[in-house]
Amino acid sequence: MATSLATARQTPSAKQPRNPISRKQVERVISRSVAVIGLVFGAQTVPWLLGQMDEAQPAWLWTFVPALFGLLVIAVILSFSNRWVRGVHGTFAVVYFLALLSWPFAVLPGVEVFAGIHWLNYLITVGTAMAAIAFGRVLASIYLFAAPLIYLIVRILPVGGDAPWQLAVLEAFYALILGSAIMVIVTMLRQAASNVDNAQATALLRYGNAVRQHATEVERVHVDSIVHDSVLTTLISAARAYTPEAERLGAVMAGNAIGHLKEAAATSPDDISTVQATELAQRVVTSAELLASNFTYSVRSVGARSLPAVAAEAVHSAAVQAMVNSLQHAGGPNIERSVEVRGLEGNGIEIIVTDAGQGFDLDHVPNERLGVRVSIVERVANAGGRTAIASVPGAGTQICIQWPHGNENDEILGQDELGEELL
Repeated sequence: MATSLATARQTPSAKQPRNPISRKQVERVISRSVAVIGLVFGAQTVPWLLGQMDEAQPAWLWTFVPALFGLLVIAVILSFSNRWVRGVHGTFAVVYFLALLSWPFAVLPGVEVFAGIHWLNYLITVGTAMAAIAFGRVLASIYLFAAPLIYLIVRILPVGGDAPWQLAVLEAFYALILGSAIMVIVTMLRQAASNVDNAQATALLRYGNAVRQHATEVERVHVDSIVHDSVLTTLISAARAYTPEAERLGAVMAGNAIGHLKEAAATSPDDISTVQATELAQRVVTSAELLASNFTYSVRSVGARSLPAVAAEAVHSAAVQAMVNSLQHAGGPNIERSVEVRGLEGNGIEIIVTDAGQGFDLDHVPNERLGVRVSIVERVANAGGRTAIASVPGAGTQICIQWPHGNENDEILGQDELGEELL
């Protein structure tokens, strides 16, 4: 029998990004960028600082200069080591703000103050950026406006260089624009990262719900198939047991029902144990021998392959149900019936149940009939396999069960092709 089963190649799964964007990742990038830029701005400030050191009291200089430049270096180190990031950025913002406030009181009496841009002006943007990282939106916004305003007031005072108000406003406004740009960028990046995190959390929640629903559906199909195979079919066969042959079949089915219930109780969906294909083939052959004496069987090219215990149980139960359906609906003991178990490339296995009985029309099988839809097709599909069923009224039925779904080198025949073989 030339029944070659299966399918087109499975679509390769999309490659997942190694480091998907997140709020933590964005915070890390922002803090490192601000720390490095702050260190660069600090280095540019050094020439202006050296030219203005004779204007301030030494105590003020030895307090704030080492603190500010030391914090810039520490901020770079801690930002790249991802430790105490907000703490060091917030400390710099506070220390700079205190230096700005105390600057007028640190100027030496009678000294000629430099009329150009003060060295602290170059660090306003750095302080604003670090405040945006360390503080909340409200506090960072207050800092954004307060620092340029204080610088404006000091610059127009004699201790600040007695600058024209137009120049002082221009310097303060320039600092405000740069600080506002940084604040907007930081806020937008944080908001975008938070939206991504929320979307990922929502997707994971929906995926979890889908997994639970799928598990519930698989369990429902499993229970339906057990009820049909183990209870309804056995009871119907027992009720129709008018001949010794029918009574023997009912007894065998009752024994199989008890075995199915025990195996279902012992096997969970998370079971990772495996079953040898030879053992599965022997179970199928034994079931065929017990069900009827007119079943011919063959086992070919099974080899040393193995398959998961859950899949083996589903394939065996579906094959048994296909044989039971043949015995119940195809006709009497004179009908030719066969079972073929063979291995497929890629560790796959295939079971073909064929009879030359009455056959039926697949399109007219009621939905409430569980024997084919639940006990065979859905049961195998939930275990990762697939089923092809062909039946021609008056010519017979053939059921092909294959696991797994998607052997690249095999091809599953449709109903029309299988029907041609039956004819």
